[in-house]
Amino acid sequence: MDSPSFWQRLLGWGRELKSILLAVGFVLIVRTVLAEPYHVPSPSMVPTLLTGDQLVAAKYAYGYSRYSSPIDLMPDFSGRLLGKAPERGDVVVFRLPRDPSTTYVKRLIGLPGDRIQMKGGRLYINDAIAPRRLVGPFTGDAGGRNTPTLYVETLPGGREHEIIEMSDADRYDDTPVFVVPPRHYFMMGDNRDNSVDSRIAIADGGVDFVPEDNLVGRAELVLLSRDPAVAWSDVGEWSHAFRPGRLLGRIH
Repeated sequence: MDSPSFWQRLLGWGRELKSILLAVGFVLIVRTVLAEPYHVPSPSMVPTLLTGDQLVAAKYAYGYSRYSSPIDLMPDFSGRLLGKAPERGDVVVFRLPRDPSTTYVKRLIGLPGDRIQMKGGRLYINDAIAPRRLVGPFTGDAGGRNTPTLYVETLPGGREHEIIEMSDADRYDDTPVFVVPPRHYFMMGDNRDNSVDSRIAIADGGVDFVPEDNLVGRAELVLLSRDPAVAWSDVGEWSHAFRPGRLLGRIH
């Protein structure tokens, strides 16, 4: 039997390449329009998110901007297509204003026009203190040397979430009043004393106010979670590395 000609082989390669491109295109569409996975590399959102969590963000939750594509294929435009306003208390994935190539995840605390301030470790929104309820010592890894305290904080409207505090006298536990500009949002980490967030200005290496164009999606659930302290090469410890209790857990 004659071997396939060059043109026959070329045609076969073309069919395979077409299938690969279609598959890649489908994945890009899904990750742009519907949802995209993200890795949590730091403890800034403990106890809600742990270092090593793999979360899924719903892209459709707030509409679409130039930052919606995972590989920056969207045209350069301002505003949002099919835009929907986020809600206070959402856990939001966004592009860092000072470096849009970097993705952060924090909790949305301040809406446009809000007055946000920290006084003595307590959160004030529009001059009213956000109630918090003491739970007790937090025994998980919060990225610090001391044992933090776990609280349940209540935002205006009644939405509750857990936070941890090392103390009420840390560096960013007393701030000036931040007035959130139009079309911007104020983000904070739930690990209040170990979070680079909107309390810190861009000039100081912080987040500052987050423009609505920079919102990527709403964090919905934890796909899986793995303790990064256990090396992949340490096969004998794999059973301790994965956190089955966090599998497909909803993010609140």
